[in-house]
Amino acid sequence: MEFSSGRARLKLGRLAGDRRELYPHSLQFYLEPPTENISLVEFESFAIDRLKLLKVVENLGVSYVRSSDAYKTKLVNELRKLKFPYKALAEDDYEARRKDHISHFILRLAYCQSEELRRWFLQQEMDLLRYRFNELTDSLRQKFLEHVNLSFEAISEDLKSELANELYASTPGLSTIKGKEQMFYKVGLADAVDLFRARRVFIKDGFAYVPLKEIDAIVLNNYRTKLSKALALTARSLPSVQSDERLQPLLNHLSHSYVGPDYSVQKNTGKISLEQIDALSVKSYPLCMRQLHKALRDNHHLRHGGRMQYGLFLKGIGLTLEQALEFWKKEFIRGKVDADKFDKGYAYSIRHNYGKEGKRTDYTPYSCMKIIMSNPPSQGDYHGCPFRHSDPELLKQKLQSYKIPPSGITQILELVKGMHYQLACQKYFELTHDVDDIGFSLNHPNQYFAESQRLLSGGRELKKELSNSGNSQQKSNSQESMNSSSTPTSSNTTADAELEGLEAYFTED
Repeated sequence: MEFSSGRARLKLGRLAGDRRELYPHSLQFYLEPPTENISLVEFESFAIDRLKLLKVVENLGVSYVRSSDAYKTKLVNELRKLKFPYKALAEDDYEARRKDHISHFILRLAYCQSEELRRWFLQQEMDLLRYRFNELTDSLRQKFLEHVNLSFEAISEDLKSELANELYASTPGLSTIKGKEQMFYKVGLADAVDLFRARRVFIKDGFAYVPLKEIDAIVLNNYRTKLSKALALTARSLPSVQSDERLQPLLNHLSHSYVGPDYSVQKNTGKISLEQIDALSVKSYPLCMRQLHKALRDNHHLRHGGRMQYGLFLKGIGLTLEQALEFWKKEFIRGKVDADKFDKGYAYSIRHNYGKEGKRTDYTPYSCMKIIMSNPPSQGDYHGCPFRHSDPELLKQKLQSYKIPPSGITQILELVKGMHYQLACQKYFELTHDVDDIGFSLNHPNQYFAESQRLLSGGRELKKELSNSGNSQQKSNSQESMNSSSTPTSSNTTADAELEGLEAYFTED
């Protein structure tokens, strides 16, 4: 496929002729898969951009009431940060519609591989369609309904006047004045089951009389049915896709994808002393790393999975190779491992993580998605994500021991129940740092640490200070993503003096 540049590219980008037939509307139900050839670079680029978009949608859907003004405002702000050409989708922009179409089907392949992945993808795509559908003008909305064969019959003004009392009484939030301006559709009861159950529409002779503002419920129900069936069919076709050695690694990567900073190189390397680690684990560690640190101190040993997860995290926060060797050796020899056995066995893997042995690969700290989706802990292990891998009752006890208030524990457990593990960790950050709005999307344990240090060193105001000034912000857990769309801020963006006073912030055990 060839692409031109400049004005010629802009002309090609507009819809005309067969291109208009291919994408007649900015929205679609993605019923027909793309048939063109694309490069692997474009394949991955399109998928990652859409994944960032869906992660944003996921986080905001949990943090706000969908379709509320606050939800829309926050989503618009987040969309501006993404590379996904969302605004252009309402215009005659071929490239925007092409990217929307192709990226959906790529992620459909990646997220059809398990029931959990399918459920997540279905929910985010539905939320995205809901927002986009409600943003359409009345004329574009009507065209879209016709495009997806949901061209319901609009009732006449005479019939609306005849049924006025019933329509106003049966439709919540509809006043007489608004009702005169509102368009109603005569819809078969089978298509309006959700609205009927919620008692939001007038029913007569087997038909529901649905106001235009409620038609999105029918559209979403129809879309859910089609996409759910399509995901099941795609899953059955996976063996043929998995036989392609070029695609399978990409698809597996996308379903566990993290696209933020890798934290393999830190400007504060060597600036954190070993004496500070215990205090840091209480104030600035995410729960997964706090759990590993406590297990190491209690047992003087961690299994391989725990050593990898915690060791790379320590590397990411700034421990040098020499510090890491000293840290692990001191702790292990307090247990059943003598110095000679440590030097012969465990020291090699530590040097290996720092790229000093084997293939000299400079390993990067684990992201949240990698921890959540791979290598679950077994009996005697302490690695993994506590929100994902812990029994809810044990998690509750752990949170109680860390003095998390009951209301906060309830909120965390609700997020865990909904499988929003990263959002549960964000809530844990809020509660342990006493902030209302963390202002970032949590995707990485080292991001948690960096943001905690930034806050504690004065980079972000505390909740109590905001309350005193009367400037408390509205509650928000925006992501991401996966929400992986925002770039974390390191604690080293300020002067070295920032780290010199760390002990002052960690006076409590």
